[in-house]
Amino acid sequence: MQLVAFIIIYPILWLISLLPFPLLYLFSDFCYFITYHIIGYRKKVVRENLKLAFPEKSDSERLKIEKKFYSHLCDMFLEMIKSLTISKKSMRKRFVFPNIELITEYEKQGRSILLISGHYANWEWMNIMNEYVSYKGFGIYKRLTNKYFDKLVRDIRERTDAKLITTKETFKTIKKNEDDGLLGIYYMVSDQSPKPLDHYYWTEFMDIVVPCFDGPEILARKADMPFIYFKIEKVKRGHYQGSFIDLTPEGIENYAQHEPTEFFYRALEAQIREVPEHYYWVHKRWKHRDKVPEKYQK
Repeated sequence: MQLVAFIIIYPILWLISLLPFPLLYLFSDFCYFITYHIIGYRKKVVRENLKLAFPEKSDSERLKIEKKFYSHLCDMFLEMIKSLTISKKSMRKRFVFPNIELITEYEKQGRSILLISGHYANWEWMNIMNEYVSYKGFGIYKRLTNKYFDKLVRDIRERTDAKLITTKETFKTIKKNEDDGLLGIYYMVSDQSPKPLDHYYWTEFMDIVVPCFDGPEILARKADMPFIYFKIEKVKRGHYQGSFIDLTPEGIENYAQHEPTEFFYRALEAQIREVPEHYYWVHKRWKHRDKVPEKYQK
């Protein structure tokens, strides 16, 4: 059944990817109308999240954010499909890196690098960074249940010579690369909501205490990697920039446990507050807010 679904859907995705950008965004406007006004995709979740994150805003203010978010969501989905056929030249034009020298300086020092970001703007095109650096890029992701679409995602994201590794493969891959003398840039989107287990770290995110993954910090400490926030911003429709903020400029070993993780969440939170419509509000990020362990309660 998975193969049948793939055979039916893939040709449609391929044809959509061939659309020139003006037509692609015209189609995105149509998708927005269907997704938001007709289907109402996860509208209840989005509204609850916005109310939790911005209780100080009025209903009309949150509604404006909501509508802008759905428009951006459709753009982002179609831009991901466009990745099937977009040229590297076009991607370089549409995703720029204003301070790439921070990365190249660490390359000169012979150190692997850990980049961390949230589900913000469009992280699908960031792999074009491989055109500007000498290191091998590794994107860390969660494997899809449909193996055919999982392969499609891998093919899309590896078009620029990056390599995808699953979350379960991460530590083993980093260790093997270090043993083999292979330096790399490891990229993680790390604002998901883990299960509320005792060993997870809890912190405030948009003034709400939630569980969070501290795995990126643990990896950076074990491999002595710079812990860098990758700030992706939507400059205008179809154009993005990714800037780098060194969260541990003194060396991660000089920061207390969980301090780098806190820096990441504060940086992401500030970005969301500045332009909230570009965050991925369809996630149930605050669903465990009522399960806070006693030691983390205010």
